[in-house]
Amino acid sequence: MFRNLYYKFFPTPSFLAEPSFGLDISDESLKFVELVATKKGLRVGRYGERKIPSGVIESGKIKEPKRLEEILSSLRKEEGLKSVRVSLPEEQIYLFKLKLEKLGLKSIWEGIELSLEEHVPIMTQNAIFDYKIIKEYDEYFDLQVAVIPRNIIETYLSIFKNSGLSVSSFEPEVQAISRAVVKKGDLGTYMIVDFGDNRTSISVISQGVVVFTSTLDMGGVMLSRAIQKNFKISFEEAEKLKVNYGLQRNVPDKEIFQVLLNSLSVLCDEISRHFLYWHTHKDEEEKDRPSIKKIILCGGDSNLIGLPEYFSVVIKTQVDVANVWVNILDIKKDVPEIDFKQSLSFATALGLALGDFYHD
Repeated sequence: MFRNLYYKFFPTPSFLAEPSFGLDISDESLKFVELVATKKGLRVGRYGERKIPSGVIESGKIKEPKRLEEILSSLRKEEGLKSVRVSLPEEQIYLFKLKLEKLGLKSIWEGIELSLEEHVPIMTQNAIFDYKIIKEYDEYFDLQVAVIPRNIIETYLSIFKNSGLSVSSFEPEVQAISRAVVKKGDLGTYMIVDFGDNRTSISVISQGVVVFTSTLDMGGVMLSRAIQKNFKISFEEAEKLKVNYGLQRNVPDKEIFQVLLNSLSVLCDEISRHFLYWHTHKDEEEKDRPSIKKIILCGGDSNLIGLPEYFSVVIKTQVDVANVWVNILDIKKDVPEIDFKQSLSFATALGLALGDFYHD
């Protein structure tokens, strides 16, 4: 989605090649991965992470453009980058399904424009949107529409132009994640939970399309802070306890389990609420929704020991940690360049880079 926006504003010289390079930008960091096509299939090229100082980006809104330009310019020089595929902040994107009647329809773009303000709290002239056809019928189209405020996208475009980087596409984080963690061609229905440092996104993908997404202001840092406060230790020490013990009962200090459980119960309740709502409410056409096959966990803090089992018991459904290599390589035959635990935090960047090899 949003594939042609950069070129609309800033045409790229034809001699610049576009590497399959995914760049995941969040409030705290940017992660990058390059996928390279070889005779043996796709392989990881350059990859890494750069921290973003607090206050530069807040809830996806860029507060200090010059600071971000400096970080991106430095990355471009250090890694020799030219072109990237970039994630857009989930907090600033509106996703919705639209049934667009063909009768009297001049174009899909015009049809969406006329319906836009019924679905999102943005005036049409202040919005940028893109769409995907889910299914075409004789009388109408089923569409997935993504909308972002014009000022948000123009700020991102300007920053990349000033930092000397070409953008081959902008894409919602969750669409990129789903491309990385759901097997290509699998049209089943899944809930994806991206458990990050300071926020968690909950989304549902069905028929290869993201049909629901929600972002919560809670993440792994919340767990570490709870341990820090309870045991009156440093944040670094709390992080170590969280990583080493997780949700294990048989540990020297059983209080760690209870502290983590108290914090995680809030997140689990939110996931359960969305899971239940999906199965107990009709869709836009008053039809039953397909059942969610399982919940897929990704994000750096989904590595927490015992987390999938805890969610599975409480929500009463299958919960698995994601395999972000499912569409890249066979981990039974090849060893990925990024280790498994670290790879979970690169799901968005890997999904972005995969977009150069196949489209959803």
